[in-house]
Amino acid sequence: MIQYILHRVLLMIPTVFGISILCFGIIQLPPGDFLTFYVAELSAQGESVPEAQIAQLERQYGLGRPWYVQYFLWMKNIITKGDFGRSFTWNKPVSDLIWDRVAFTMLITLLTVVFVWIVALFIGKYAATHQYSVGDYIATFFGFIGLAVPNFLLGLLLLYYSLKLFGLSPAGLFSPEYQDAPWSVGKWIDFLSHLWIPIVILGTAGTAGSIRILRANLLDELHKPYVITARAKGVPERTLIWRYPVRVALNPFISTVGWTLPELVSGSIIVSVVLNLPTTGPLLLGALLQQDMFLAGSFILLLSLLTVIGTLISDVLLAWLDPRIRFS
Repeated sequence: MIQYILHRVLLMIPTVFGISILCFGIIQLPPGDFLTFYVAELSAQGESVPEAQIAQLERQYGLGRPWYVQYFLWMKNIITKGDFGRSFTWNKPVSDLIWDRVAFTMLITLLTVVFVWIVALFIGKYAATHQYSVGDYIATFFGFIGLAVPNFLLGLLLLYYSLKLFGLSPAGLFSPEYQDAPWSVGKWIDFLSHLWIPIVILGTAGTAGSIRILRANLLDELHKPYVITARAKGVPERTLIWRYPVRVALNPFISTVGWTLPELVSGSIIVSVVLNLPTTGPLLLGALLQQDMFLAGSFILLLSLLTVIGTLISDVLLAWLDPRIRFS
């Protein structure tokens, strides 16, 4: 196992570098750069920008160099100094901007993943062991609805009906009076009262898909010879189901760790924008739209690293969970 992990870690290094080079180049494919966007924004507000100031800003941000030179200098500072650069838009260090929002993003995504796994596990198991029952049909119906309706549409509907029926706005993670207030018991209660909304909205599609996957896998396992043999030997039904078929059917859940880790940082961008959540998703979207290359590039580098690490963790967990899988 150790040799396998070392081999995968060595492969991760060129993979992450290759992805970062590709993405850094793609970020700069649109015509112009951040300075072009900045000057156009000032011009739209009726302000003129002298050529001397534009040249000075270009030198300050290093935008006059080819993109590959900018990438090399950026990567050199990351490796030697741990410096991810400075955001053009926010005029702050990139690392400060990212870590300011990572805590909320990770909390929401972790709770969403736990919500998805718990709900999908029990409903999927029930639907498989009670095939063609009323409960199975209900789970199937809501599963298809959950897969068909986009998360952001659920968010918009929730915003609309909350305002229309109750006069409440579920947007954000805090009420207006607690937005900038110091942490207190009241702020914690207000935070928890808002937290369930993004968890349910983000988890709807994931839960629906996981229920369908678990049900299909479990139905396949329940008809295999080892289950029939265990029943014939008198193994209690509850012990039989949870110890053998469910354990094998969990493989798809374990394999999702590869995308769960980057999701902890990126979050769901569209839902975060709709619900006005203080997560990293809207920050990444703004960086891409404004060609804030160091901020966007740092996000993509971090997401790439988490993806390859998550894939490695998935492979190791699958081999540990299922004896049929071997590292060779």
